[in-house]
Amino acid sequence: MSANQVKIRVIIGKVGLDPHDRGVIVLSHILREAGIEVIYLGRFQTAESVVKAAIEEDADIIALSDHCGVMPEIAEDVIKESKKQNAGDIPIIAGGFIEEKDIPVLENMGVSGNFGPGTSHKAIVDHIQKLAAKRYG
Repeated sequence: MSANQVKIRVIIGKVGLDPHDRGVIVLSHILREAGIEVIYLGRFQTAESVVKAAIEEDADIIALSDHCGVMPEIAEDVIKESKKQNAGDIPIIAGGFIEEKDIPVLENMGVSGNFGPGTSHKAIVDHIQKLAAKRYG
């Protein structure tokens, strides 16, 4: 099965107390226009709720958003929870206001993308499609 034969499913979660969701709402529309199925969980999620939803929805990718500058902490919690729930094979991408110094930290954790403001829509869609293609060979 290839990524072209299945509809890519992305779970988008805002873990923690960050109330800013305009960016993920716009991103959800962009991804849907590209033929990607989006399940946006809303604000104020926990790592546990995001991973549980990813498993239940058979998501191909977990997308995290943060505008408070704490993405490394959020990602670490989601990665730990993914391993705990035997979902460590689901790729995690990140976006929002991510400090430059945090990008290598996130990449070392295995979080990819790390998209900041101004990232082209095409770059995000392409990255998601490449991750999905890796999962489906």
